[in-house]
Amino acid sequence: MLAELNVENFGLMEAVRMKFGQGLTVFTGETGAGKSMLIDALGVLLGGRASTDHIRHGEAQARVEGVFEELTPESSAKLELAGYPVEEGQLFLYREMNVSGKNICRLQGRTIPLTLYRSLCEGLVDIHGQIDHLSLFRPETHRDLLDALGGLDDEVLLVHDAAKAYQAIIRKERELSISEEERQKREEILRYQIEEIDLINPLPGEEAELTQEKKRLTNADRITNVVSEAYVALYEGSSGKLAAFDQLGQARKALQELARLDEEFNVIDQVESIYYAVEDLADQVRVYKDNFESEPGRLDQIEERLIQLNRLRKYGASLTDILEKRLKMLDELDQITNIQEQFETIHKAKQTTLQAYKTISEQLSQKRLKIAERIESGLTLELADLSLERSRFEVRFVPNLEPTSGGAELVEFYFSANLGEPPKPLAKVASGGEMSRLMLALKSLLSKVESVGTFIFDEVDSGVGGRTIHKVGEKLAKIAHNKQVFCITHAAQVAAFADVHYGIEKEVKGERTRTLVKPLTELEQIEELARMLGGGEIEITRKHAQELWLRSGGHS
Repeated sequence: MLAELNVENFGLMEAVRMKFGQGLTVFTGETGAGKSMLIDALGVLLGGRASTDHIRHGEAQARVEGVFEELTPESSAKLELAGYPVEEGQLFLYREMNVSGKNICRLQGRTIPLTLYRSLCEGLVDIHGQIDHLSLFRPETHRDLLDALGGLDDEVLLVHDAAKAYQAIIRKERELSISEEERQKREEILRYQIEEIDLINPLPGEEAELTQEKKRLTNADRITNVVSEAYVALYEGSSGKLAAFDQLGQARKALQELARLDEEFNVIDQVESIYYAVEDLADQVRVYKDNFESEPGRLDQIEERLIQLNRLRKYGASLTDILEKRLKMLDELDQITNIQEQFETIHKAKQTTLQAYKTISEQLSQKRLKIAERIESGLTLELADLSLERSRFEVRFVPNLEPTSGGAELVEFYFSANLGEPPKPLAKVASGGEMSRLMLALKSLLSKVESVGTFIFDEVDSGVGGRTIHKVGEKLAKIAHNKQVFCITHAAQVAAFADVHYGIEKEVKGERTRTLVKPLTELEQIEELARMLGGGEIEITRKHAQELWLRSGGHS
């Protein structure tokens, strides 16, 4: 449940701090006082869209903080797995919006990416607003709602995976089902391309080796000259000038003599190493010089080979890519030439995956039918509590012709509010008030199976009047026996059921306006109910408010 909510510089809310417990908490106030801002702030806290428009004018940032307690085992396990374990039974959430556009999310005091933050907040609160009425008008949402009421997430996932496997086989079958003429054309193209590569027969690394050899042969004369110069300088010497090897020999001899004269200065090992290293280097240069040949016509051969290899560039940027392309073309050619065998394999796979889908989806369908029966009977009772005792609610199934990720059927809700009238699609028959009561009835059912600990109703009494509005209050109070319930309402008959009643009002101080949220005392609550009832003589209205408060159990 939500134990604490702190809001700073959010819209007109300068600094609002609230602590909550179980039961029904009601928020009331004049239109425009800022009731919807509370819902917006809580939505942002739970990972909803945060905008600079939320920041109070003239301030650099807005903040929303929340503390949740008594988390469900599912939520606690999810947080533990993600590395954000619950501390002393509490979960700390924090969102910060800055005028620069930067938003900060913290969970358990640690900065966290918004996507992960949002996913970890899922399942903490169920917020019902006017937009939920609209979702009931869209049949495509009905199946998801039925599955949610039945807790069928795991079964739906199994069906989704089975349908995905079947659809992958169907796509493979379509790819193979090209016309015979197209297949023959493709086979001819593949054979030509493979033959062209095979005739040239490129080898991995060949181009780089040929390019290096070409460079060497192009510079053959210069290479001959410089290698001779190097050998002369290292070993042969010239024109009375000693070679490096001979000079090192002299130095070696002198240093040996020095070591005998002064044993503290002994570098014999170093000079020996250098002496023999130069001798070895000179030998390597000699071998290279003696073996270097410039074969006549070899350069022309290399040029021609490079031209051939360059013709294959259309198949890849490098010889490695070209050879990989050849393997892929061979594989495709093999598939084309063995198409019948593949069709047989795919046909078997198609039958296997289809049967697997049918088995799993049929199991889901049977569970959906049972859930639908429970919803129909459950809503009959719930709607009767809301003065719709003559209404009928039906869940109808329309079979899908092909396997789909959602299962073997579509689901649509039908409704009739009046005796003798056949049920029709919700969008065609339900009025605003009836839709509000229907949604409340559905949420009442959901509260019995849903692990969410907190329900928020934003003007769920919209379009409802007369004695029925009292029933709405009773229903909210009933849900609040097992769940934490928050309700924003304009109806005194609903507000009278509050365990805790918060008043929301605007205050003008200096040149600024701010929204105040404060818990009402019993006397203030009765005064607020009187304001909400409105009309008539003040004392009569106040007396009516007190009677309403007492009758609804507000005195307990």
